[in-house]
Amino acid sequence: MFPRSRQEFLPFVRDHWRSLLLLSLSVLIPLLLVTHFTHEIFREGGYAWDQAILDWYRARRTPALTATARTLATLGGPLVLPVVTAVIALLLARAHARAHGWFLILGVAGATLLNVAAKVVFQRPRPDELLAVLAEPGFSFPSGHAMANAAFGLALALVFWRSRAGWPVAVFGILWGVTVGVSRNYLGVHYPSDVLVGFLSSTAWVYGLHVVMQRRWPNLRKSPGGVRDTR
Repeated sequence: MFPRSRQEFLPFVRDHWRSLLLLSLSVLIPLLLVTHFTHEIFREGGYAWDQAILDWYRARRTPALTATARTLATLGGPLVLPVVTAVIALLLARAHARAHGWFLILGVAGATLLNVAAKVVFQRPRPDELLAVLAEPGFSFPSGHAMANAAFGLALALVFWRSRAGWPVAVFGILWGVTVGVSRNYLGVHYPSDVLVGFLSSTAWVYGLHVVMQRRWPNLRKSPGGVRDTR
């Protein structure tokens, strides 16, 4: 697939520029941004806007918003999201789309494992617990909820992108991931940079996984119902 000589390079770019652009936007640029934010946080002392945004949310808390954020923490947490992911994967397998189901599971599970590893490595303390709505254990960077739910939403969008439900599922997936991530800032259990790096990390992981798995399971290029993309 890739050019073997300088003479093949320009024709290769001309023929595959859309795929190369998407790969850059979905994998390379997010990874570069993750590297930049990580350096700024742990080598340069972080960002003033991290605390400023938390203060903005704290000044606008209401009982209704807090209840909603708590519900999102439960639905997007380790007790519910894995079950929802497994159920959807099982339904995909029963619809003869086993590769899509495995992709969804590996997307969410891989993002979760990467998050655990990152927290062990960086060990960033959480924001001031006295100002938070919830008392969460563990470290802060990056946000586990943000990573897992962004991976879930993006993987779901890629699974159904070539089906008639492509756009609605993509919009739902993006909104779901963003909403859960924002709720972590609202609750005061993560800095905004924790959530942002979580989003970027999951974007790179899930799309990169999709590219790799397509080489082993070409059916991932089809919708779960087996209908080719005609757009």
